[in-house]
Amino acid sequence: MSRAMNTTLNEARVRALCEKSGVAISALEVLPSGGTRLVCTREEGADEMRIVLKTTMIEGRVPRFAFQRSQNSQYG
Repeated sequence: MSRAMNTTLNEARVRALCEKSGVAISALEVLPSGGTRLVCTREEGADEMRIVLKTTMIEGRVPRFAFQRSQNSQYG
């Protein structure tokens, strides 16, 4: 199963719930429609967070902001 999920919660709340559950975060991304995309580092963590975030999960595809590389990036 995917390590990524979308929730209606804000970034700070998602971060706090992951910390409380002992789940490591690979990436957090604010969604244009509100809410947060969470990517956990491990599938087991993602499974745990799906239980914790069950009532706030956004189903289906969600619009996301286009990725923009930092001007100071070492990768060009």
